[in-house]
Amino acid sequence: MSIFLSLLGGLGLFLFGMKMMSEGLEKAAGAKLRNILEVMTKNRLVGVLVGTVFTAIIQSSSAATVMVVSFVNAGLMTLTQAAGVIMGANIGTTVTSQLVSLDLSEIAPLFLFVGVIMVMFLKKPMVKKIGEVVLGFGILFMGLSLMSGSMESLKDSPAVVGTLSSLKNPLLAVVVGMLVTAVVQSSSVTVSIILVMATQGLLALPICFFTILGCNIGACVSALLASVSGKKDAKRAAMIHFSFNVIGTILIAIILAVGMDQVESLIRAISGNNPGRCVANAHTIFKIFQVIILFPFAGWLVKLVNFLVPGQDNDAEGFQLKYIGKTAVFSPTTAAVETIREIEGMGELAIQNLQDSIDAFFQKDSQRVSKVYDVEKKLDFLCKEITDYLVKINQKEQLPLADSVRIGGLFHVVNDIERIGDHAENFADAAVSSMEDGLEFTKKGTRELRDMYDKVREILAMSLEMFSTGKKEHLEQILALENEIDEMERSLQKSHVRRLAKGKCTAQAGVIYTDMVTGLERVADHATNIAFSILDEDPEEDFEL
Repeated sequence: MSIFLSLLGGLGLFLFGMKMMSEGLEKAAGAKLRNILEVMTKNRLVGVLVGTVFTAIIQSSSAATVMVVSFVNAGLMTLTQAAGVIMGANIGTTVTSQLVSLDLSEIAPLFLFVGVIMVMFLKKPMVKKIGEVVLGFGILFMGLSLMSGSMESLKDSPAVVGTLSSLKNPLLAVVVGMLVTAVVQSSSVTVSIILVMATQGLLALPICFFTILGCNIGACVSALLASVSGKKDAKRAAMIHFSFNVIGTILIAIILAVGMDQVESLIRAISGNNPGRCVANAHTIFKIFQVIILFPFAGWLVKLVNFLVPGQDNDAEGFQLKYIGKTAVFSPTTAAVETIREIEGMGELAIQNLQDSIDAFFQKDSQRVSKVYDVEKKLDFLCKEITDYLVKINQKEQLPLADSVRIGGLFHVVNDIERIGDHAENFADAAVSSMEDGLEFTKKGTRELRDMYDKVREILAMSLEMFSTGKKEHLEQILALENEIDEMERSLQKSHVRRLAKGKCTAQAGVIYTDMVTGLERVADHATNIAFSILDEDPEEDFEL
């Protein structure tokens, strides 16, 4: 009983250490890794390399593939690009078993001590996240050491040894590996357990090889589950991962069935006849072989998943979100960037609505007024839904540190865009009033309003671009335009008072004119706020990988 409890305790420490290390890496470097993943995957071969490195760093193919699925769902990556990254992720995930096979248990206490010091006594958030990685690494190997010691004791049990040595059915081994991995949702964990059992002589290498193949299929569960609520392309991306592993497993299983002795001899020769190294190297070799064989057929894989997941997404009635919400594939590492894309779309909609409201005012167009009112309802919907989503992701501990810092600014940006929509509605109200009362404005007053709106439109375009790209190149122009618009507002108010005093303008028209000038100046203020939201960055974000 004590052996069993010790084994469970070791497994618990191993799982916890793996989770802490993976999440710590995602928090510390997730934003930078995500940017690399987004920018450097245009070429499929480069995508394989990036996927390999990315997964090797965050130590989780499940997290990497869920991120890829979320990218595809948001339209940030094509299925062909996703195929390359997913193939690379399958190689990168073997790094964990390689580390485990090195047996660093003797220095695990040092990692524990350093990690605890960094987490408990150092105050910089980035250092704390790196400390979590170090601490997780130490806990992982302490758990591994405990498991290894427990399994060593199991060698003295004839019943256990007899049962495990009787496992010779390849199909059963594949199914067991698949089911266990599907439950723990990490092939790295399952392969590491197999590695320890092989090291202790509890499992023969041939059965280990087949169990590894099952682990590869079971690792697809996370991406498949994540894609259930997603769009068609998200489901197809998850199916690429699944199809790649199923086809690769079948090919390798055939090779093992035909030439097991030759494969085992080769792997033993490469690994120095060390059972643990044999399992780790087999895992890596199988994955590399799969990628080499299937990479030229990536286009066919895409065609296969299009066949398996046919059709197009049905456009739901009423208002809906494009990148987040019910059809989103949630990944902490991509949640913020998808929210930014949604906010960017909301900003473009608000700017267009402002344009329509101004056109409705000058052209006395009642149809445009109705359109403005309809779009304003959608902007209100987007404001509520995006804000609710921001609250949700802000509560996620796995959020990358750089994204956590920016979340607060995104709340303000959504509010600023919603206020721009409110001003557009006010201008539409002004259009209705001027049409109903037959109000006329002087040519000079009309020209002044048009000139001021042109400045506001310019600052809005630059501010939204600055927000979307995160680049500060328009900052000085935006500040200069903001000052110019402020000065223009004061000048136009004085000019209006002079016209009113000379009787060139009616009081009723004058009220609408001054309200619009004030409204345009406030729109420019909101635009400036949107641009400045990217400046709320933490210097810790400058962490280099």
